[in-house]
Amino acid sequence: MVEPLFKKHFVATPAIDSIVELGAEEAKHAIAVRRMRVDEAIQLTNGLGLRVQGFITEVKAKSLMVRVTKVTEEPRPRLELTLIQALAKGDRDELSIQASTELGVMQVLPWQAERSISRWDAAKAAKGQVRWQVICDEAAKQSLRVWHPQVKALVDSATLASGFSDFDQVFVLDPTAPTGLASQQSFAQRVAVVVGPEGGIDDSELALFEAAGAKRVSLGESILRTSTAGVVAISIIQAAQGTFD
Repeated sequence: MVEPLFKKHFVATPAIDSIVELGAEEAKHAIAVRRMRVDEAIQLTNGLGLRVQGFITEVKAKSLMVRVTKVTEEPRPRLELTLIQALAKGDRDELSIQASTELGVMQVLPWQAERSISRWDAAKAAKGQVRWQVICDEAAKQSLRVWHPQVKALVDSATLASGFSDFDQVFVLDPTAPTGLASQQSFAQRVAVVVGPEGGIDDSELALFEAAGAKRVSLGESILRTSTAGVVAISIIQAAQGTFD
């Protein structure tokens, strides 16, 4: 059995045989939901590459005490994938970022597209960013990832396009594109995938993005929902990089 992973803020890297405390909501989940007990193996991470392995020495009312047996600093992944996800109705955008996190994205940008049915005002944007971060953290822990995606603030189309220079490659998923993502010969280090809303990406946005250096690509004959398109695209990129070997 693989020991579960929980997130914890570390002031400093813990030493082997030291005792660290897991508190707050993470401890509550471990105690009440996972039913973890003394002597069970556990992993802790700061979400920034640190993996701390150990076993539980004490279960308190609202915290766990863990004896550290192994500490690993894992390097940042060479492929830095960013998912640019348009806001979508229901939970389709959340399903997309959850699965994409499991597949290894390092950054998520919420995007207010022209055709997004869901709209975030200032207050909702702040709450939405927090909620998306929680979803990404939970998905990363489920996948035992110690590098957790960072969810950025909501952007509109103009702001999004102006930031394309931060990436080596930007692929806009568009079923009308003349070339497919799978035919791409190679992928760079910093890659962004733009996923539109239910109604698709507006022509004016496509023109704006191409002018900013993005490349339109398709995912084959099927028209995929916004909840699955990004997942398929990220899988194609990861497979080409040998991630699943």
